[in-house]
Amino acid sequence: MQRLQKSLLGFGAITTLSLTIGIGSNLIENKPAQAQAAYGNYVGVGLSGGLTEDNNGDGRQLAGVITGRYKLPNTPLSVRGQAFIGGGSFAFVPTVSYDFLINECNCNTIYLGLGGAFTSGDDPSPVGDRTSIVLQPGIDYFLPNSNTVIFGNAVFALDAYKNGGGTAISVQGGVGLTF
Repeated sequence: MQRLQKSLLGFGAITTLSLTIGIGSNLIENKPAQAQAAYGNYVGVGLSGGLTEDNNGDGRQLAGVITGRYKLPNTPLSVRGQAFIGGGSFAFVPTVSYDFLINECNCNTIYLGLGGAFTSGDDPSPVGDRTSIVLQPGIDYFLPNSNTVIFGNAVFALDAYKNGGGTAISVQGGVGLTF
């Protein structure tokens, strides 16, 4: 339980830092106000489903997911984080992604991220039960003229199970608010 509390505290600190940087960078820029949706940065919630299991048959489970994205200015890169909560386990997956624009509004993206999975708890999470390297393909769809984003992605966590079983694969989807 203490590991979970420490993990949640760490996630809260990272989220607070990300929000502070994002809001602070918007305040520093000296541009006239414009009535348009803010694309790029968001925080959201959704569901995750594990598609694989370890050699003991553990790992396929549903979990809640809290996700965030901070788009690095003037680059095709984003810093992303996902927290998986549920089923007696907790996992945090931070990644850096390369984003590809898929339409003219410069807002909707497909991406490929690389990062790590950090887990705790007695049971495997949707991304396994040991620290591992992850690949994360996904898509962000920003609803036009709103501050809402629909996200979806998969996480491929390499060598993710303590009891064997290889790669953990999970899929996530949900909705977020831009900032």
